[in-house]
Amino acid sequence: MNRETMLIGVAGAGSMGSGIAQLAAMAGFRVRLSARRAAGLDDALQSMAVSLAKLHEKGLITEEPTAVLARITPCHDFTMLSDCGLVIEAIAEQMELKSELLSSLGAALGKDAILASSTSSLSITSLGQASGIPERFIGMHFMNPVPLMEVVELISGEQTSPETISFAQQMTVALGKQFVCSKDQPGFIITRLLCVLINEAFEMLQSGVADAEAIDIAMHLGAHHPMGPLALADMIGLDVILAATETLASGLDSHKYAASPLLREYVAQGRLGRKSGQGVYQYPAQVKPQ
Repeated sequence: MNRETMLIGVAGAGSMGSGIAQLAAMAGFRVRLSARRAAGLDDALQSMAVSLAKLHEKGLITEEPTAVLARITPCHDFTMLSDCGLVIEAIAEQMELKSELLSSLGAALGKDAILASSTSSLSITSLGQASGIPERFIGMHFMNPVPLMEVVELISGEQTSPETISFAQQMTVALGKQFVCSKDQPGFIITRLLCVLINEAFEMLQSGVADAEAIDIAMHLGAHHPMGPLALADMIGLDVILAATETLASGLDSHKYAASPLLREYVAQGRLGRKSGQGVYQYPAQVKPQ
């Protein structure tokens, strides 16, 4: 993978999009990060600067943060990604919004470019068809926080070509990650398992089995999870978890994926997790939604 000639585009500058852009720049690639809102791009660049400074301070990266950021070019128009060799879509987890953007990107990209979605649960086959280039479309599900998590889940649609799969595998390795491959079923591997765990934690919290801290400590220390399921839900976003459980319940037609009423209640109240300042837990330093 030639880092000097390969240009990577990222469509969407929220926590996932900015994380993917930062990861690619850390790996030595030139990146174009696109979002419709100027404020979203400003927030993304500030977030990446803080993240890179922390990684540099801890010795996890040796390159100066300014040098990494210099490889990222912000742009306000998704059409500016048209000459990228790889474009990764990373906007809200909504089929209609993703399909509309992917259709525009698919029409704008060069004949050899690869288009990917960072979706955590939506059908890659359906998104690929919406893109207009299903043979050059693949799912690349990154974990949050992207620069630190070690795995990328690759999902092929019904028409994804073997060449596209090979390219995505090589790119994942070039980004310093390990890949796992999943069939195109709702939730794939990681989201399908995580949603069951997180949803059950909400059910336990609602029924009074234990408080949030006890549930999280039990899984953190008892199962060696990096963090408890409720803290993880806050980090991912309760709205994202709810959308994923609804996709699973619909796509797999099973009651076991039905979202907890407490999860629905929190989302309806605007308690979305870290990004809104409150979810299961409260976060004094509120992070503005992107």
